[in-house]
Amino acid sequence: MSTGVAVNDQCLEVFNELKLGKKYSYIIYKLNEGMTEIVVEKTADAGAPYSEFVGCLPATDCRYCVFDFKYEHAEGGERNKILFVSWSPDDAKIRAKMTYAGSKDAIRRKLVGVHTEIQATDFSEVAQDTVLEKVSRV
Repeated sequence: MSTGVAVNDQCLEVFNELKLGKKYSYIIYKLNEGMTEIVVEKTADAGAPYSEFVGCLPATDCRYCVFDFKYEHAEGGERNKILFVSWSPDDAKIRAKMTYAGSKDAIRRKLVGVHTEIQATDFSEVAQDTVLEKVSRV
């Protein structure tokens, strides 16, 4: 399903700065007012904690997010995986959920290098322990 929503060029530029330049810990994307384009809503400098990222997710609106998730591997050593989070809380408006769901592929295809994709409808699905378990298995 395609909604005809465009992806602003800045979305890819900022993603590459996170992935290659390690400039950011996370990026939050949203649809513009007219729901015609995906734009960058917020970035956080490298080193920002995961809890800060989760705190930025709106309880009643959808978002797309990328997070450079760092963790200690069971066999030792620090690892990192780039996460793509499709945030669609139960309390979001139906139109927003439908538009975000239908537009996800437009942005997801442009973000080459994402390791793990998470579809979340409530905060338990983006809890650090839940995400750590998911990236550790993959």
